[in-house]
Amino acid sequence: MLREVRTENGIVRGLPAADPRITSFKGIPFAAPPVGKNRWRAPQPAENWEGVREAYTFAPISVQDQPGVGTDIYCKEWHVDPEIAMGEDCLYLNVWTPAKHTDEKLPVLVWYFGGGYQWGYTAEMEFDGERLARRGIIVVSVNYRLGALGCFSHPEITAESPDAPANFGHLDQQAGLRWVIRNIEAFGGDPKNITIAGQSAGGGSVLSQLTCPDNFGSFQKAIVMSAMIRSPYEGGGIAVNKTLEMAEKEGEEFFALLGVKTLEEARALDAFVIRDKAAQFRATHGLFMTTIDGHFCLDDPMKLFAQGKRANVPVMSGNTTDEFTSAIVAADEAELERKAGEIFGDRKAQFLSFPEAKVKAPDGRYAPVSGLECTIKALTLENDALGGLEPVYYYRFDVDIPGEDHPGTFHSVDLWFFFETLAKCWRPFIGRHYDIARKMCNYWANFIRSGNPEGVDIDGTPLESWRPYTAAEPFEMTFTAHGPVGAVAEPSGFEKFIVEKLHRDIIG
Repeated sequence: MLREVRTENGIVRGLPAADPRITSFKGIPFAAPPVGKNRWRAPQPAENWEGVREAYTFAPISVQDQPGVGTDIYCKEWHVDPEIAMGEDCLYLNVWTPAKHTDEKLPVLVWYFGGGYQWGYTAEMEFDGERLARRGIIVVSVNYRLGALGCFSHPEITAESPDAPANFGHLDQQAGLRWVIRNIEAFGGDPKNITIAGQSAGGGSVLSQLTCPDNFGSFQKAIVMSAMIRSPYEGGGIAVNKTLEMAEKEGEEFFALLGVKTLEEARALDAFVIRDKAAQFRATHGLFMTTIDGHFCLDDPMKLFAQGKRANVPVMSGNTTDEFTSAIVAADEAELERKAGEIFGDRKAQFLSFPEAKVKAPDGRYAPVSGLECTIKALTLENDALGGLEPVYYYRFDVDIPGEDHPGTFHSVDLWFFFETLAKCWRPFIGRHYDIARKMCNYWANFIRSGNPEGVDIDGTPLESWRPYTAAEPFEMTFTAHGPVGAVAEPSGFEKFIVEKLHRDIIG
């Protein structure tokens, strides 16, 4: 087993995972600490070290609101440790490898966690890479800066570093990917067979990396989970961005709240002061997120994706059934008709002609629809129409989730299944859930290897066929309570109408 590996900066020593055939390396620096003069600066090269560095534990998580102290579902699900180490010195990654030798050329998954670009960390227990590693995949999870430290802009920063004026968290992700390309052979990996993947803001990050021209050729596949988000009724979504000018103005306002006048003064503040002020600031200004800076991010990544301006690699994308349902808030059908006019203009009558438009959700809202699912399909169909692009595979996660909270297929729950880490969860999963997770993890591993999710199960039985989603064959893979079901699903007239609306909204 590869328990000691020489990286470009020095030797790291890992530990046997729960399965001793896997070695885990945790807390490997891939860039210099982003502190002092490196705060709000593109990641700088990591320093070399002497001797052997023990890569036994996760490094401190990025500065963010303290995990594990709230009452939301995620504090019980996986943000369970309120005492987890946290700090601004956070640019570290983790590797799980099954390799015995350096020349094995194993496929590589580079994982970006989610959390709205404000929260999250690689140490979350659902992200354990061991089960994928048992399938011959090297798993790398990359930490990155968050919130006001990772998604910040200001005129002084632009003047100081005009080629990297924003998107520091994304630049961290990119630096982690480039570290993998330079170093993964030493862990038994193939730098020419890399898949980047992420969920929620991690999926949004994949979209941003996928549509950044500087990355073209750096990876061979991409997985975008629960991130192509746009409401057909209200707009908005994970990848709707501010211009650099707008973000700089917001940065000036944040400096005023911090009580500083210069970048030098702001860099002298304690990172936790910035964190706490950022929590106050977002109550009136919203979240610090991706900026269209003209360098890393050239435009809304979803728009670029729809235009085919992306790395031409196979893509897997999907959603859970219950997450981010879009609907129209209206007291009655008269108000529904008025709002339909505001939303759809001269297409109002066509919208109202669909029976689905008058459906009332349990919360009283009208015309519920998965904006996420329809957005994915809108972008995928546009890519298909352009021609010459690698395929997109679509999935929907619709598994029954047990627990006294009756949560449905809530946002992020599919992570337990794709990583096959159900045994770490408090929920009373039973045998068939583990069977589903095994198959989902197999599909993932197949896609990471070859760009095609099809293959066989552990006993050699062929997995259910999973073909690309196209206009000619709108093929969907649904993970149900009893296993994967692949089928061609012709969209209804209402779904086509919503997909076309989203297409117009995104393309403009």
